[in-house]
Amino acid sequence: MTEYNWGLIERLLHEVQNGAGKSFAPRAYAEQHAAALAAEGSPIGDLDELKTTAADYEALLLKRGFIEPRSKDDGSTGNNFSLTLRGASLLALLDSSIPGNDHPRQVLDEQADALDPDTFDNVASKAQIA
Repeated sequence: MTEYNWGLIERLLHEVQNGAGKSFAPRAYAEQHAAALAAEGSPIGDLDELKTTAADYEALLLKRGFIEPRSKDDGSTGNNFSLTLRGASLLALLDSSIPGNDHPRQVLDEQADALDPDTFDNVASKAQIA
């Protein structure tokens, strides 16, 4: 089973969502994510590893259709993205500002690879996940 850092992915997707007019910087977002975790008293692990993971997630999210290059009409800098429908669905499942967001993350964790497009689309289409 492939394990994902859902908190980091959520952070990256929020940055994509709000990224009009600025370049996407996954390593910097990983640093900010680690700082937020540390402020909460949560362990952050190896910061360099987290930064590398964030860059890997950028490539994976793009390759698997969760994000796409942002159009010029939508604030493209040439190095930023927008959410696809699949990415918006993933963000909605992961959104930590919504009470009870642990259940969708648990369901995703139970998949062999939750970010496989076919697997994700199947899981996300089930009403009971939310």
